[in-house]
Amino acid sequence: MGKILIVDDTLFMRTLIKNILFTGGHSIAGEAGDGEEAIAKYQELKPDLVTMDIVMPKMNGIEALKGIKAIDPAAKIIMCTAVGQEQMVKLAIKSGAKGYIVKPFQAPKVLEEVKNVLAS
Repeated sequence: MGKILIVDDTLFMRTLIKNILFTGGHSIAGEAGDGEEAIAKYQELKPDLVTMDIVMPKMNGIEALKGIKAIDPAAKIIMCTAVGQEQMVKLAIKSGAKGYIVKPFQAPKVLEEVKNVLAS
C-alpha cells in the first residue's frame, strides 16, 4: 500500500478519490488543488504515487507531470481524465505518466490501476 498525493482542482473529486483509496488500504500523503501546488507538495511529501487531474487552473496536469518528472524521473503518476480527453492522455503517457483513470471514477478500476502502478 502506498502514500498517495491527490491532485484535483475540485474538493469533491479529491474527496471521492480519497474515499476510494482509503477503502483500498492506501494512505493519503496530501492534496493539491493545482499543478504548482502539486509540484511543491511532491517535493515536500515524497509520495509513492500521485493521482493528477489534467484540467486545472494556474498549471495543468501535463505541465505539473513534467515538473515532477524533472525533479524525480522515477515518480509514479496516474492521470485523471474526463471522457473525450484521449489526446491529453496520450500526451501525458508520452510525458511519463504511468497510467490513467477516467471520471466518473469506478472504485474497482481506480484501485486496480493504483495497485498496478505501485507494483511497476
